[in-house]
Amino acid sequence: MRDSIIAAFVRDNRLMNYRPMHYSYMTYRFLRSALIAGCLIVASSGCLYRMDIPQGNRIKPELIDKIEIGMTRNQVKFLLGSPAIVDPFRPNQWHYVYFLKDGSTQKSESRRMTLHFSNNSLFGIDGTLNPD
Repeated sequence: MRDSIIAAFVRDNRLMNYRPMHYSYMTYRFLRSALIAGCLIVASSGCLYRMDIPQGNRIKPELIDKIEIGMTRNQVKFLLGSPAIVDPFRPNQWHYVYFLKDGSTQKSESRRMTLHFSNNSLFGIDGTLNPD
């Protein structure tokens, strides 16, 4: 009788120490590590969208072709808009600059055009904003 009581106590004690939460914790750890590994694979594969970053004056080629030597500052400003840079030390130069960084290839493209004025009229153009 005594042996059967001890056997029942040992059996009941084992059942009380049984923790089913242990298996769910292991499942949680596996799912968490699988999720982290999946995120790392997606991030390193370049599946992320990177948008293009245009900066400066984006001017249509048709408007650039309309610029003529002898135009006044107001006429040029009406056609092209305000310049990106007006140098305070050289107020007779207007700089139109365009910069584009392509998001997918990470290549950058830069174009610039400098307009020279004398007595409020255009007398010189350096560079172009037209794509090559």
